[in-house]
Amino acid sequence: MLASLAKADDVLAAFVDGSEEVVGENCDEVEESIATAGRASFTMFTGLVEHLGVIKSIHPTTEFAGYSFVIGDAGEILGDCAIGDSIAVNGVCLTVTRFDAKEGWFEVGLANETLSRTNLGKLGVGSKVNLERAMAGHGRFGGHFVQGHVDTTAKIVSVTPDGDSVRLLFSLPLEFYTPLIPKGYIALDGTSLTLTHLSVPKEGDELFEPGAPKGLFGVMLVKHTQSRTVVAMKPVGETVNVECDVVGKGVESVVRNVLEGGGEPGGALEQMIERAVERVLARKGLVKE
Repeated sequence: MLASLAKADDVLAAFVDGSEEVVGENCDEVEESIATAGRASFTMFTGLVEHLGVIKSIHPTTEFAGYSFVIGDAGEILGDCAIGDSIAVNGVCLTVTRFDAKEGWFEVGLANETLSRTNLGKLGVGSKVNLERAMAGHGRFGGHFVQGHVDTTAKIVSVTPDGDSVRLLFSLPLEFYTPLIPKGYIALDGTSLTLTHLSVPKEGDELFEPGAPKGLFGVMLVKHTQSRTVVAMKPVGETVNVECDVVGKGVESVVRNVLEGGGEPGGALEQMIERAVERVLARKGLVKE
């Protein structure tokens, strides 16, 4: 891990010095080094919806404060299922408590925290849901890192056809808007999508909402995605589960912590930046190494 961080340290110095060629030559190695330094074993999804299931029943559970959902029409993803497996339901990582692969159904439990933070509490029997199994270690990675930990919900404010595609615009609380970046990733009801629009309406704008400040973001659904996910089936006013890109959230957290003075003095990030600056100054003959 130390060697991996050292490689990242070298390239950071090159970046500070403005040596774009050096950064370009080493970007693949840096990406691998950072991945190696932070690699861990955890449940993860890709945001590529595998199947559309249907809620067959909802009932209170006595095991914990919450409800159990039985989701059917799911035989396609239950062939290798086991009790305790993780399945993302509309982007929410849930644990399989019972299942019948032949009958094509599985059961999951939802605590009140999950119901309050996501849109699952608004669904009923017959509602369709996006389903994705946790990614296998040997599988292909085609979307982006999705944890199945929903941050908030967003409201659909407009749906606009664009040829075979559809443009959707959403509003969400401003605190969840800040980690979003142009052309970055976002998971909506567990679907990995690319951000095509970001803005914050001001008072007097058509989409300005009085009260708590809101941010707007947009995505585009191609024809294939429209037919395989629930997002395209929703009208204006309905909500989607939102999971902001974990990389964006991580960067925002680190930067905010440092800028607000909450970072530990002499921490790893501070030391890395100091070393990079010192090495650049030394190369320019301004200080001695």
